[in-house]
Amino acid sequence: MKRFLPYALAVVLAVALVVVTRTGDEASSAAEDLLGDRQLQVMAPADPGGGWDSTAREMQGALQDLTGRSEVYNVGGAGGTIGLSQFAQLDGQVNQLMVMGLVMVGAIAANEPEVDLTDVTPIAELTTEPLAIVVPADSGIRDAAGLVAALEADIGSVSWAGGSAGGAEQILAGLVAQAAGLEASRINYIAHSGGGEAVATLLSGSATVGLSGVSELKPQIDAGALRALAVSGAEPSEALPGVPTLREGGIDVELTNWRGVVAPPGLTDEERDGLEDLMAEMVETDAWAEALEREGWTDAFAPGEEFRTFVTAEIERVDAVVADLGIGRVS
Repeated sequence: MKRFLPYALAVVLAVALVVVTRTGDEASSAAEDLLGDRQLQVMAPADPGGGWDSTAREMQGALQDLTGRSEVYNVGGAGGTIGLSQFAQLDGQVNQLMVMGLVMVGAIAANEPEVDLTDVTPIAELTTEPLAIVVPADSGIRDAAGLVAALEADIGSVSWAGGSAGGAEQILAGLVAQAAGLEASRINYIAHSGGGEAVATLLSGSATVGLSGVSELKPQIDAGALRALAVSGAEPSEALPGVPTLREGGIDVELTNWRGVVAPPGLTDEERDGLEDLMAEMVETDAWAEALEREGWTDAFAPGEEFRTFVTAEIERVDAVVADLGIGRVS
């Protein structure tokens, strides 16, 4: 009898392995009730490599044990408003989510597209992170004071590479100019569809200064290709030890870039609540906690009515800021 035990044990282990392996491809019962046999799809309304793309792919990993396999796809351009326009047409499709955030709010304020955030269903705020202001490693600008000096000498000669027009990066550049007592509308800002393109412009020598989320710039900073002058949050970033805040560098500006997730229009209350519950489960996973630490993001989870109220307030705030800075067509 004993000689059969190894074979029996092997069979048990094989079955256990199959069960463990399959759980990554199968949805939980709650997700099945919500999604049925439809695969969850997450749009990153930007090109690959940026913050929205990273957020969508980290969501994909954190949701795997909850929803089974999911798909991330990219629709880039115009600060996410092209993706938003397409996403708003997915009426009633509960298996669709889109990452968005402050950049999209600013792009809408600047560009006044036909489709805006009132045309989708806010589900939850997820994260926030400061922006970093960087220069090429060989730049003569050494710190925030040096940046202000360069702006005061010739504001037009200092070119800024960042994300889409009206996004968090352009708003931050304008606020820095205002804090220095300069006209924000004179900022020489080069807009890009994503953080990766902005970094490429900066590294090519076609821009003086770059701005993006800490997580997007950290690899190039760690590699020594870029030097961080400051971060835009209230506190220094743990991901960039030794880099001061703008306020610590003498520039009285604070701005953080938040990201959240929305669903299409036309959902029932039960479907909307189900997606909010799914996000609540996702942010409690070990995979999501690891993503926050790895990317240097701060947990800012706020679902449901709290997030809807926040988005409304952000639209009003950003509309006013964009108008003050003379960005886009807002007047």
